[in-house]
Amino acid sequence: MQEIHTQAKEKMEKTIASLQYEYAAIRAGRANAAILEKIAVDYYGVPTPVEQMAAVSVPDARTLMIQPWDKSTLKAIEKAILASDIGINPQNDGTSIRLNFPPLTEERRKELVKNVSKYAEEAKVAVRSIRRDAIDKLKAAKKAGDLTEDDLKDAEKKMQDLTDAYCKKVDEVSAAKDKEIMEI
Repeated sequence: MQEIHTQAKEKMEKTIASLQYEYAAIRAGRANAAILEKIAVDYYGVPTPVEQMAAVSVPDARTLMIQPWDKSTLKAIEKAILASDIGINPQNDGTSIRLNFPPLTEERRKELVKNVSKYAEEAKVAVRSIRRDAIDKLKAAKKAGDLTEDDLKDAEKKMQDLTDAYCKKVDEVSAAKDKEIMEI
């Protein structure tokens, strides 16, 4: 019973980590290197993350600078950024690429907040799915005679409490991202 609870808790932690990873890639008006994590550059036929091909720095709050270690990859990195959905045009000066983050419009902020809410709801669905799977395992254990009816009820209550705690955590992470988007 404890093992099922521990596995469910680990999976819920991973759901929160995944949500935070998704939120890190949301452009909130501030330069953030995490936005490049999902961009893969075609490097000799192999999709390669930008971070493995270049030094990424943040010279100021609204600028991201990408300096490739191999200057011949400059065009490929620029092409990958243009093909991505980050919505920023790279500026290539021959040695580095600059990404200038424009201030967010009110309309774009609201759109980002909707995305934040969508990711939060997906995370809650994932947490509830983990709870359902764990409860199914507990019921199977009861059917096999490993648990009594009272043990099953206690375990289901613990699982529900864990689910509620993680749904609350999702709400907290989501509210922090909403606040970050609306303040900028």
